[in-house]
Amino acid sequence: MKYKTSSKMNAFLIVLGILFIGFVVIQLWALNSQKNIETYSYTVKKKYGDFEIRNYDASLFTSVQLSTKGFKNSSSEGFSKLAGYIFGANEKNQKIAMTSPVAMSLTDSVTMMFMVPKHLQKENLPKPNQSDIQFKEVPPKTVAAIGFKGWANDTSIERYKQQLMSALEKEGISYTNRFYFFGYNAPFEVFNRKNEIIVELN
Repeated sequence: MKYKTSSKMNAFLIVLGILFIGFVVIQLWALNSQKNIETYSYTVKKKYGDFEIRNYDASLFTSVQLSTKGFKNSSSEGFSKLAGYIFGANEKNQKIAMTSPVAMSLTDSVTMMFMVPKHLQKENLPKPNQSDIQFKEVPPKTVAAIGFKGWANDTSIERYKQQLMSALEKEGISYTNRFYFFGYNAPFEVFNRKNEIIVELN
């Protein structure tokens, strides 16, 4: 009886060890992959205590407008559709490189966006298989940005949105109602998670 119990325990520990090693390998791979991902380029205009002012370059995005409400449902649906497109769900079965961050508008009508790599032009992009995926050209803009760590949810997004608004009002900086959430990590990444709330300035 003791032998059987010991064998089961050893097998359990071996499986646990394999899972742990697999988890570490995936996290290291994800961390290394982040270094090679093209990002939405900007320059910092001015830094404050809790936030900074940035100038973003003009960029092209794939976008999808969502009917779902709340961060969890909207982010899951939007990511699935846009990731499907760049992984080959298009008329040419063409794969397009992932970029960072993933952007979500924080309005009643949620839109999720992936930046198109700079070397690709709108006229060269393959047609999406899903008709609700659109291409959106975003002009240069000036924004205020505040960052936070960990896993994003509706509560944390609203908290940092309010914190950014308060900080801007304290500094007398005029802002629009165009707020966005920026997420910089893949869903399976656990460590060094980076999130931002940005708002376009007047």
